[in-house]
Amino acid sequence: MRYLVLVSHGTLAEGMHSVLKMLGGDSPAVRHCCLEDGMGAEAFIENFKKTIEGMNAEDEIVLMGDIQGGSPLTNAMNEIASAGMLPSTIVFAGMNLPMAMTAFMSLAAGDLADLKACLVDDARAGVTEIVLADDEDEDDL
Repeated sequence: MRYLVLVSHGTLAEGMHSVLKMLGGDSPAVRHCCLEDGMGAEAFIENFKKTIEGMNAEDEIVLMGDIQGGSPLTNAMNEIASAGMLPSTIVFAGMNLPMAMTAFMSLAAGDLADLKACLVDDARAGVTEIVLADDEDEDDL
């Protein structure tokens, strides 16, 4: 089975999971774990262990975190490695909703290499500057 696991500071991962449920339905293959304000690393690690409960080395994991080098993503990677699941895991930092949606919609399709390329493309395409028109161009909106 393939899983999408979202981790973050604050409640970003929980919020993104909520949006995925709203747009695509609930799935036991999508999980999240948040390092909430005032929570120590040990508490996050215990929560993360519960998040990946039932997963094993035969499963594939798409792990997305908010910040590269941040403690949620670093601790999640350490726990996945300790569980022997790192070889079947792809990891992304700087998650955004378009890439999470692509991962969610592709959980049952294709191989990890194809999914990885698609997620990088969607992440880049998801960041777009919106150029605002000045008052003179208001009719063009």
